[in-house]
Amino acid sequence: MAAVRALLSFLLLLSSCIIPSLSANEVDTLLKFKESLKNADALDSWRQGSQACSNWAGIVCLNGIITGLHLSDMGLSGEIDIDALESIRSIRTLSFVNNSFSGPMPEFNRLGSIKSLLLSKNQFSGEIPAEFFSRILSLKKVWLSENKFTGNIPASLGQLPYLMELHVEGNQFSGQIPKIKEEKLVSVDFSNNKLTGPIPDGLSKFGAKSFAGNDGLCGKEVGKECTDKAEPMAAAEQPDEANSSGQPKGETSSLGTVVWIIGGILVAGILLIVLLWSRQRHDDFRVLEKEKVGEAVEANLPITKRDTSSKKGSVTSKKGSQHGKGSTGDLVVVNNEKGSFGMADLMKAAAEVLGNGTLGSAYKAVMANGLSVVVKRMKEMNALAKDGFDAEMRRLGRIRHPNILSPLAYHYRREEKLVVSEYIPKGSLLYVLHGDRGTCHAQLSWPIRFKIILGVARGLGFLHSEFSSLDLPHGNLKSSNVLLSENYEPLLSDYALHPLMSSPHAAQAMFAYRAPESSEGISPKCDVYCLGIIILEILTGKFPSQYLSSRKGGIDVVQWVQSAISEEREEEIIDPSIMTSRESVSQMVRLLHIGISCTESDPEARTDLRQAIRSIEDVQV
Repeated sequence: MAAVRALLSFLLLLSSCIIPSLSANEVDTLLKFKESLKNADALDSWRQGSQACSNWAGIVCLNGIITGLHLSDMGLSGEIDIDALESIRSIRTLSFVNNSFSGPMPEFNRLGSIKSLLLSKNQFSGEIPAEFFSRILSLKKVWLSENKFTGNIPASLGQLPYLMELHVEGNQFSGQIPKIKEEKLVSVDFSNNKLTGPIPDGLSKFGAKSFAGNDGLCGKEVGKECTDKAEPMAAAEQPDEANSSGQPKGETSSLGTVVWIIGGILVAGILLIVLLWSRQRHDDFRVLEKEKVGEAVEANLPITKRDTSSKKGSVTSKKGSQHGKGSTGDLVVVNNEKGSFGMADLMKAAAEVLGNGTLGSAYKAVMANGLSVVVKRMKEMNALAKDGFDAEMRRLGRIRHPNILSPLAYHYRREEKLVVSEYIPKGSLLYVLHGDRGTCHAQLSWPIRFKIILGVARGLGFLHSEFSSLDLPHGNLKSSNVLLSENYEPLLSDYALHPLMSSPHAAQAMFAYRAPESSEGISPKCDVYCLGIIILEILTGKFPSQYLSSRKGGIDVVQWVQSAISEEREEEIIDPSIMTSRESVSQMVRLLHIGISCTESDPEARTDLRQAIRSIEDVQV
């Protein structure tokens, strides 16, 4: 009996160590699928004899079952073998984003169980049949953007009960926008097509940007009233349908011509409205007109040595022009690692306006020695008198941490304060993640994104140790205040400013006040909430609606991820561009749960920052 028990124990242990793998038939099917593609060098790892789930690029598996093909950015072309894909019934996600596929829409509607169909940035063309999507009702994500599709947007999209994301921008779709089930929609984009007619009521919450570039659309979202005369615009593009209703073809054509002339006159007005909306969307993306050089203070920093030292940091004071009653012309250098400079040096440089945020305006200048700096004109930093302000700025200037950007200098006036820091060329995480679609964005691989998350967490942890007496050790942590070095090391900025601001202004300007409990009182746990938002933003690649005071636009990433976790579909909301292997997906899912633990609405239930950092560090990438 002892021998039998030992054998059973051994077999049980052996079975627990077996790594699930695809069947030989599925491997052959995938290799057949690969043969249908051209320029498939990126799939060189797809070879007989290797573990497909762990070693093949773009294959995503769950417990040995293939659940997705994520073949984005691989330069692929050729004919997609639907027969091969149809035989792998477990596939739920297909991503062919940013490849070179062309021709008519493949018969993806034969894959009745897929939930995500991501085809953006290819060369697909022609019309998609109206009933195309009626056979794949499980779809939650449909990305058709930046192709060459024509004709009407398929009406069967309106039959999808679980649709969450619909992106058809950058095509040549015409006709009216079909009625879409909006209950679960979190993201849509119809921009830059040839659409006409009214915008459906249920889609109005997505704002003007989602409909820009369609001269024939009408509705409050695009600032164009819908009238009875606007209705025939769709018919003008479909003469056969118009004739079947009894209207002479000539009248249809004439009416279409008149409408297009009127539309042309209104183009400038519509573009102006869209521009104004985009400038109001949120302060982080706003780029101002250049101001007069005299009002834009910037720095040229010659390296000179007239330093006087405080006990805990080197501080240099230089004289400059006097500016108004009760002001001082001193520029105080609180961090001389980049050299010392004075107000006169600042005034010599022409200003380049970078933007305007909730805390003030930012300007850039290149110094004589080649160092670029940013000067921020801070608004309403009047909670402390000059001595108190000086003490706080010196404290910030002494900070040394690889994930924190320390200020270089400041200038105090009763009317305004200037804070000088080093210019970081790559810009903010907000821009690289959402605004840039060039090299910097393409380099946001999973290891880089994890590096950013870890660096942000460690930098925040240092601030909580350094400023443990403050209610908000950071207070304004968001992706626009995370700058990225040349090697994508994150640098936190605009931190520990809460003591300098009045409570009403802080509540309006600082992101930590968006934490659910802030109306009842602020605490360091508000910073933890902000960290959670950044984690979810990086993992999903979505712009959080939490950054917008109106909450109109973006995606409520907390609610979205919570819903996905409760339904055990975390993989579906992760940015497809970083899902390269089963192991990495598992790491991302772990971090999604950490992000949600940081954003618990009850601060008592919210994870502690130290625990959050430890949990992130435990994820081995």
